[in-house]
Amino acid sequence: MRRYKTKKSLFPILAILTPTILFMSEVKAGSFGAEIFCTMRKGGNDHESSWEAAYSYIKRQKGGLFKTSPNQAAAQIIETVVREREKFSYCVEYLNQLHPDRKLQLENNRKEKRRKQQELLEEKENKKYSEETFDRYSY
Repeated sequence: MRRYKTKKSLFPILAILTPTILFMSEVKAGSFGAEIFCTMRKGGNDHESSWEAAYSYIKRQKGGLFKTSPNQAAAQIIETVVREREKFSYCVEYLNQLHPDRKLQLENNRKEKRRKQQELLEEKENKKYSEETFDRYSY
């Protein structure tokens, strides 16, 4: 009976501490990821290299079963910059590049999809044409 009470009291403690432990590393990773991104941008690096460095750091630091998506990492960087405005005041102008224009991105994705479909159709037609045999003496 005493053992059951010990387990019963241990469960709420674990339920409270587990999320705190799991999310602390994520907060630190997002904070340092923002520092990496903003420092590189301030140093004159382009968006892509700064983003790749920050995103790879955030992915590496977050443990667990699930991966951090690019959108989550961008949101972490933005949250950190907004939360610590005094520290990252120079970085606000670069935040718009973390979330590009969604309409433009959607349109580009559609164009790319159409282009690939067109290539597949052309390839299929070329294959069909090359499989036909021609008898040069048949008129």
